[in-house]
Parts: sequence; C-alpha cells; structure tokens
Amino acid sequence: MKNILNELMDGKISISEAEEQLKVAQIQELGNNIKFDTNREERVGVPEAVYSQGKTDTDLINIINNLEISNNLMITRLPPQRFNQIKNQINEDVLKLSKYYEQSHILTINKNEIEPLNGKVAIITAGTADVPIAEEARITIQQAGYTPISIYDVGVAGIHRLIDKISFILDEKVDVIITVAGMEGALPSVVAGLVDMPVIGVPTSTGYGVGEKGFTALFAMLQSCAPGLSVVNIDNGYGAGINAITIINQIQKRVND
Repeated sequence: MKNILNELMDGKISISEAEEQLKVAQIQELGNNIKFDTNREERVGVPEAVYSQGKTDTDLINIINNLEISNNLMITRLPPQRFNQIKNQINEDVLKLSKYYEQSHILTINKNEIEPLNGKVAIITAGTADVPIAEEARITIQQAGYTPISIYDVGVAGIHRLIDKISFILDEKVDVIITVAGMEGALPSVVAGLVDMPVIGVPTSTGYGVGEKGFTALFAMLQSCAPGLSVVNIDNGYGAGINAITIINQIQKRVND
C-alpha cells in the first residue's frame, strides 16, 4: 500500500490506477475458487475466519498452507474426523502454529502472540448440550484478545443456579453477556431482565418435538420483551462472539478518543 501511495504522490500513476491497485492488494487469489480478503481484520477489527463447510479438502488445504496474511486465522466448523483427515497435509511450519479445539470444531493458526486487551465477555449456557456453540464464541473472543468468562449449565430448569452467577458477572464488570440456549430458549430473556449491559442471545438446535432444530428457541428470543437483548442465528456462536467484539471495540475507541 505504501508503494502504491508513493507512486501516486510521485505522479507515476493516476488516482484511478492507484484505486485499482489498492483493490487488488486487498485480495489474494488461491486457484480458481478462492479470493481471500486479506485486510478484513484491519478494516473491520475482528478475527479472520474461514468457514470450512462447503469447501473441498483441496480448497481448505490450499487456504491453510498458502494464505499470505500476517494476522491470526480461525478455521470454523471443522469436525474432528475431517481435521484428522487433512492434518497430515498441513505444512509442518503451519501445523506448529496451530491448535485444534475438538469441542468447538475450530482450528486456530496463530502467527502472532495474542495481545491481551481490556474487555470481558461472559458466556452463559442453559445446558451442557449448548456448550459446543458457547465454546465457538469463547474461542472467537479469545482470538481477539478479550477475556471470556464461561458459566455453563445454569438454565431455567434450575434457575437457582443462575442467581449467584449473575452477582459474579456484575462483580467482574463484564462488558457484554452471551447467552446460549436451546429447547424453549428462555435463558437470554431472564438474564437480560437482570443486568444493565448488552445481552446477545444464541439459540441452539438442542431440542426435540416443536423445539427441534432450534426454531422455537429462536422465535422465543426474538419475541422477548426483555430490554437490551439482541439475537443471532441458530447455532451461530462465532457470530455472537463477533458481535460482542464489535461492541467492545467501539467502547475502546470512545475511551481512547
């Protein structure tokens, strides 16, 4: 980018030529199928992720081994069987920088040490079955440098379990709460009615009967009358983590200004 801007200042290229070159500089093409946005983290301030579902093993290996970015990377929705299937094809130098999280189906490739930042996100699940989605959110937040605080299995089926945890969250002065719940999806409404900070609801596909595939939980969260509750898509732990990161990033910008 500096070279392009210097050429523009020296009159070697026109504004339109500089614009085209800057566009190209933000994209890395890997074969015919992949055009990777290499500057997304600098532009939007969130960890870069590659969604593995729908990509062939060849495409995935191509991205992992050949992507030229200076930032850390997450590969999401990568089940253990598939990770073990492609593991031996990952370059040794890349594998040394990698860590696989079996419960959340995430592979991280950290080229840089994560800088700890001032910000906390509490992640609460209704049940143990919701933990894999919560872990997706936790690792996303961790990759951004913020502190995740995990509180699992405290849903409304035994709501007394939640009360002291709310006090703990308030004492920890967290900035955002992510609540993950399936079945009837009641937990986010309860939490949002007790705290004065943003609450992000994540419906999960945990459930059966009318709650099957998570739609009952989604509709319940969307219909909530509790103030300050926003909702992401079913099983979208990564999206909830990104939402929380964006909120804290904006807080930090205002503080710094």
